[in-house]
Amino acid sequence: MSDEIPEVLEERTNSAEKQVMEIEDELDKLAKGDLSYVGDPRLDKLLSDNEKLKHRLAVLENAIEKEKRGSTSAVVIKKPKILPTLVTDINSVDGTFCILDELINIFTLGITSAYPDLEDPPVNITLSGNNPKFGDYQCNSAMQISKLLKDRDVKTNPREVANNILNKTPTSPLVSKTEVAGAGFLNIYLNKQFAEHILNYILKFGVKPPPVKQQRIIVDFSSPNVAKEMHVGHLRSTIIGDSICRLLEFLKHDVMRINHLGDWGTQFGMLIAHLQDMYPDFKTHSPPIADLQAFYKESKKRFDEDEEFKKRAYACVVQLQAGQPDYIAAWKLICNVSLQDFQTIYDRLNIKIVPRGESFYHSRMMTDVKELKEKGYLEEDEGRLIMWPNPDNHDGIPLTIVKSDGGYTYDTSDMSAIKQRVQEEKCDRFIYVTDVGQYTHFVLIDACARRAGILSNDQRLEHVGFGVVLGEDKKKFKTRSGDTIKLRDLLDEGLKRALDKLIEKGRDKVLTPEELKQAQEAVAYGCIKYADLSHNRINDYVFSFDKMLDDKGNTAVYLLYSLTRIRSIARTAQISIEKLMEEAQKSGIKLNDETEWKLGKVLLRFPEVILKVSKELYIHSLCEYLYDICSAFTDFYDKCYCVEKDKSGNIVKIFYERLMLCEVTAKVMQKCLNILGLTTVSKM
Repeated sequence: MSDEIPEVLEERTNSAEKQVMEIEDELDKLAKGDLSYVGDPRLDKLLSDNEKLKHRLAVLENAIEKEKRGSTSAVVIKKPKILPTLVTDINSVDGTFCILDELINIFTLGITSAYPDLEDPPVNITLSGNNPKFGDYQCNSAMQISKLLKDRDVKTNPREVANNILNKTPTSPLVSKTEVAGAGFLNIYLNKQFAEHILNYILKFGVKPPPVKQQRIIVDFSSPNVAKEMHVGHLRSTIIGDSICRLLEFLKHDVMRINHLGDWGTQFGMLIAHLQDMYPDFKTHSPPIADLQAFYKESKKRFDEDEEFKKRAYACVVQLQAGQPDYIAAWKLICNVSLQDFQTIYDRLNIKIVPRGESFYHSRMMTDVKELKEKGYLEEDEGRLIMWPNPDNHDGIPLTIVKSDGGYTYDTSDMSAIKQRVQEEKCDRFIYVTDVGQYTHFVLIDACARRAGILSNDQRLEHVGFGVVLGEDKKKFKTRSGDTIKLRDLLDEGLKRALDKLIEKGRDKVLTPEELKQAQEAVAYGCIKYADLSHNRINDYVFSFDKMLDDKGNTAVYLLYSLTRIRSIARTAQISIEKLMEEAQKSGIKLNDETEWKLGKVLLRFPEVILKVSKELYIHSLCEYLYDICSAFTDFYDKCYCVEKDKSGNIVKIFYERLMLCEVTAKVMQKCLNILGLTTVSKM
């Protein structure tokens, strides 16, 4: 490629650009309904050709850039802007439609048309808030563009810029009107008919994920240590990681849920030695070591106090790492006891995760270290082998790949893990859910993996950090004796308090024993999960059962109860879902009252919120959205009758269109709660 002269490269680039534009024009006609390829294999070929041409175009443009950098006489070629295609027909969209993305497209065209000389002008679209006089969304680009123009000595002001944008912005069936307000804000009002169409789609077909490019993603979360019980410190990683997985799975990504267990290292020497002493027949008779925490403490005490035992422990490590069968059998027994114990916690929290400990990478580490050494990435430092992310800049700290005693570290296993996940699992995105204190470690892993050529520019390593769980005294959450709180004990306490709360509300008198048990578990585990997820994960949060179990405000109890109440409205009116769908064929949802319209607009934001959270991985944004739905529904339900009754309690009128809106609200809420990992119940 680099041997081709610039004129030839430019000619080929122009040809590829033309073909891309022709194909996208055909795809545009297809979107508008001018062409029909339903069930036609030509559509797949068209899409495939388009992707190949875009790739070829990128290669050519890269080659031209290289030519320009190598020659002072090279002609600067301005890359043509690829403008978005807009929706022109209400009936062409469905319930997966993202309003925010379309508004960005609309105003990108308007701004680009009004100011064609600006490179990548800012397109800033935000929600307007609760005051309807400011519209539903706002375009706030005029202020930034005005400043850019002033920097070029162009005399203007934000309001003038806003009017220019307004005059050039194309019309859209999504927008009923746009107006300039204040210093230069563009207030955007949504089209009610457009909204009704989308809500009727959700009513008929359910809540579907917005379309995204499919990826293979690893989420590394929970990660307890073998031979130790899960404690409150594992709570956040487990809950946040599971919710992230649920969100990405909803978007149809291929998600690997990995539990990177601490199942290898020197501590297993003392555990195996203690096992051999206490239960010499462990290979034929399973020893009673269900309480591994106590077993671990016993072996650690001997290790610290008995020099002979310590020597044997180190010898056991050598035998284990050499793969000696008896020692491998002892190690597997200890691991299996731990895994069974962990699984009881995961089952209670309804969390699916695949165990893959550090031992999985042990056989790869020796090969990987040798390769890093041969390629010159490792440096010797006081007997260690270290790796800097930048060989010319030794600021900060390096990775320690090999310790001075020849042993490997977490750095070694994490480098081997990322290499295995790239080369063998073929993943595109790598998400690590750990406390914020490990942020620097994963920055180093990312930088060193890129330096070694393991990670490419198309692959993302993301650290999802979180703060610690605090007690109500604002100190690290511990028992009164100062011990770390076991996760099992925390869940048991949640069950007890949830049952007390339900009995206090008299629910034991109206629910069957089975319904009461379901409600108890839904409330207990739901409140523990939601209290975590509803806080910005970066911050520490105070653990309080009293606040969690409150049935008012942004809590799991309030949300679960709200959904149950919404579901009961049609049931109380004795309207089946079949009857409701039959009525929907006649009229569908109509948003006539202001509170109906307000609720409808909140429900329309679901794809927008889901896409935002999937990119940023801050789950509390989804919790805030869920609470927004409940608040809007309460306003609607307080002001609009769904079922009208006489003084005797007899039903005299049913407002089917409002029951339909209730059903869509329940569907969206149910999906949000599913993503958060909360179990819903029909009665509460």
